[in-house]
Amino acid sequence: MGFVDKTLADKNSPRGEQHDLGRRDFLRSILAAGGFVLAAKVLPEPASAAVLKTGADAMPHGTVNDPHVFITIDSSGKVTIIAARAEMGTGAARTSLPMIIADELEADWNRVTIQQGYGDEAHFGNQDTDGSRSVRHFLTPMRQVGAAMRAMLVAAAAKRWNVPVSEVRAENHQVLHVSSSRRLSYGDLADDLAKIPVPPAESLTLKTQAEFRYIGKGQIGMVDLHNITTGHASYGIDTRLPGMKYAVITRPPVVGGKLVSFDATETLKVPGVEKVLEVQGWPWPSKFQPLGGVAVIARNTGSAIKGREALKVTWDDGPNASYDSELYQKELTATAQKPGLVVRNDGDVEAAFKSAAKVVSADYYLPHLAHVTMEPPCATALVANGKCEVWAPVQSPGNTFEELVKTLGLPPEAVKVNVTLLGGGFGRKSKCDYALEAALLSRDLGVPVKVVWTREDDVQHDFYHTVSAEHLEAAVDAQGKVTAWRHRSVAPSIGSTFGPGQKHEIPIELGMGFTDLPYAIPNIRCENGEAAAHTRIGWFRSVSNIPHGFAVQSFTAELAHALGRDPKDFLLELIGPARIVDPRATAQGFWDYGEPFESYPIDTGRLRHVVELVAEKAGWGRPLPKGHGLGIAVHRSFVSYIATVVEVAVDEKGNFTVPRVDTAVDCGAFVNPERIRSQTEGAAVMGLSLAKYGALTFKNGRAEQANFDDFRVVRIDEAPGVTHTHIVDKGFDVPPGGVGEPGVPPFAPALCNAIFAATGKRLRQMPIGDQLAI
Repeated sequence: MGFVDKTLADKNSPRGEQHDLGRRDFLRSILAAGGFVLAAKVLPEPASAAVLKTGADAMPHGTVNDPHVFITIDSSGKVTIIAARAEMGTGAARTSLPMIIADELEADWNRVTIQQGYGDEAHFGNQDTDGSRSVRHFLTPMRQVGAAMRAMLVAAAAKRWNVPVSEVRAENHQVLHVSSSRRLSYGDLADDLAKIPVPPAESLTLKTQAEFRYIGKGQIGMVDLHNITTGHASYGIDTRLPGMKYAVITRPPVVGGKLVSFDATETLKVPGVEKVLEVQGWPWPSKFQPLGGVAVIARNTGSAIKGREALKVTWDDGPNASYDSELYQKELTATAQKPGLVVRNDGDVEAAFKSAAKVVSADYYLPHLAHVTMEPPCATALVANGKCEVWAPVQSPGNTFEELVKTLGLPPEAVKVNVTLLGGGFGRKSKCDYALEAALLSRDLGVPVKVVWTREDDVQHDFYHTVSAEHLEAAVDAQGKVTAWRHRSVAPSIGSTFGPGQKHEIPIELGMGFTDLPYAIPNIRCENGEAAAHTRIGWFRSVSNIPHGFAVQSFTAELAHALGRDPKDFLLELIGPARIVDPRATAQGFWDYGEPFESYPIDTGRLRHVVELVAEKAGWGRPLPKGHGLGIAVHRSFVSYIATVVEVAVDEKGNFTVPRVDTAVDCGAFVNPERIRSQTEGAAVMGLSLAKYGALTFKNGRAEQANFDDFRVVRIDEAPGVTHTHIVDKGFDVPPGGVGEPGVPPFAPALCNAIFAATGKRLRQMPIGDQLAI
């Protein structure tokens, strides 16, 4: 085995002792300029433990090495593997991670059953299913879990046969004594396992890559695929409990607003409506707590919705009542024209611009985006007799558990979070406000309550992806070489959701395609202007990589055109030779996705390779029909490298289609190529949706869109004709990167670069909408 995650080598101490970084400390750490370094400083740890925590170690509750937590073997030989993380359709939680365990366990996949774990991070370790972390953080821990149980089976068999352990090995659900050809099934040894101590992690022998049965093979399909595609899968919305009541809530139409009064006279006349209750709201900014409002309780969801329509409510719109996104765009764009807080400074940018033979500049803009998961937020709760049980599609079951404990004031042992399948997540369901709403209503009513968000609720009360203005300038010398690069980014921050007064992007946002620019330019300056938030800002699939990647890769192609260069060749020239780019000395609070930079450096050799690979596979430079164009873009995010070539076809009326997409993926060691291809294809569809239609606008503080008629996503007849995924096999010498999110950022700039190639029209503002209409 080549790749060894040294951060995990000493984690064999009892659960909880080595992972004392609380969730609040974690959030405080990412908000601070020093990122994770601050967390290490503020925690009262002994000197020997005062080391920088990274990766899974840096997450609340870290990892758990006990195989009994994740694996059960019964006397029939059935192996049950617990999926402790949330499954939102990517296949990571309920397929890839169990597959890793099964491989190291030498289990027959056909005899493996997956059981969903509940929300309990003290028991399972970190369960935050976001940040493209599931395989990246848990490949090694899950291998150790499987290998530990395999070693215990071998030890149990050796004990029965009274032979040395070295003479025994596990193979395909059996344990063999090689010299005597004796065999015992896993079921035969099930009862013995409780008597065998769990071996320490450092004593385990993990498989070599050549010994893998499932990892990297691409032969195991997604566990839930049949049920999902045939309509048999059960989601959060499908939860039913005896005596359950249904609730919909009318919430403040403006973030920061509050309820003044309501009249439920007409609502209570609606058949099926039983009660109308005020829902507690929290002061702005409210983090993940409910916005508050008025809940209509009924015998079914339809009655609750009709009752809400009859409700008369008076609101105080609060401090964001005048928010107008059109005016805000002008404000952000103006701010981006002026110097901002310098967050990366290489060389002497001012001198380079003064001596430049040519200066090229451009501005880009991206509006707010809504997640619009296919299953809107929903949750069912029963709070009675001093206990709380919740059933919900949540990406962060552990955080949901902690917020319920805190909000309800119950002891941890009285709270349970059952995790259902998620009908999409994209970051929205990392926030548990809807689960808290259900719990608060159930507490007041003493019966099970299901809170349903309509599509309109979802669109108008989301944690939106940030709006962003990006200004770029490049200085070019007489030989056509770029000598200086200045990038100003202005966007309200996710940090505003956690505390007032946050007007600059925080380190995790700045590190996403902005301060980590990998170009071989001697003078680079990144500046961040102030931007106040007027809505709830949350993380959205790929987060700040979307605006930063769009601006950098669009501007790169614009520069190529201005200098008469081929976009692909010019992109490779800016990337420069294969080397390690280390911005830690010049970038303020540089953040590398929470990973140790030594294991996950910015490697321009890998960046170059995906560009060259995708260009070759896409046939860069090939003859194209009239109205067609190719565009290319590359982006490193979540410590993976992805390059995309989009082919676009534009007709004489300005309508466009995408006949073909090619994407090259270098995510280091990988587990399930079938899942990588699916994620990449999904990223192309989502990227096209965002680029073509994605825009949330506000007037008088209120979201102007409400449903798919005015916040559109691409339909099947608009999806890319074909998407080719080209996976770089780095083997296990390179640690794994993320896969879930990195496919999105390069899509929009590749598309716009293709449109420019086809039409000569440069698009600098998303969405494209009717900008091409003639």
